Amino acid sequence: MNLNANIKNIWQEIISRKKYLLFFTVIPLLIDIISKNIIKTTMELYSAVPVIDGFFNIVYVLNPGAAFSFLHDMNEKYRQLFFVVVTIIAILIILYIFAKEKSKISTAGFALILGGALGNLIDRIYIGKVVDFLDFYYSSYHFPAFNIADSCITIGVALIIIDALFFHKKRQEDK
Repeated sequence: MNLNANIKNIWQEIISRKKYLLFFTVIPLLIDIISKNIIKTTMELYSAVPVIDGFFNIVYVLNPGAAFSFLHDMNEKYRQLFFVVVTIIAILIILYIFAKEKSKISTAGFALILGGALGNLIDRIYIGKVVDFLDFYYSSYHFPAFNIADSCITIGVALIIIDALFFHKKRQEDK
C-alpha cells in the first residue's frame, strides 16, 4: 500500500470517529480557549481571586515551560520552537493512534489528549507561553497552576491507563 493510500485510510478512520472528536476534542478545546480568554481579559497578570479559602484560587500566570515549568529557563526562541514542533509531532502521532485504536475508552482518552495538546499549542503559537489559571493549594504548598487543556491531557492519559490495566485483558479474552 502506498503512502497516499495509507494516509487516506487513516484520515477516513479519523473522520468515522467524529463523535469522539466532537465530544472529547472540540468541546473541551472550546472550553479551554474560552476560559483562557476570560482570564486574559478580566484579570491582571499574576493576580489571584480566592474561590475556596485555603484550597483553591483562580490565578493568571503564563507558563513558558511544559508541565511543572519544565524547560522554563531555556532560551525563549528555542523553547517556543521546541514546544511547537514537539506538540505538532505529538498531535500527528495521537491522530495516527486514534485512527487505529479499537477501544472506546482509549479512543476517548486519545481524543482528550488531542484537545489538550491543541489548546496549549494555540497559546504557544499566539503568545509563546501557556495561560494557566487553576491554583490548588494547602497551607504554603501550591500545586503548580494548570488549565483545562492540562486537565484534558491528564484525564485522557488516565483513561488510557485504566483501559490498559482493567479492560484490555477482558477484550483479549472475549476474542
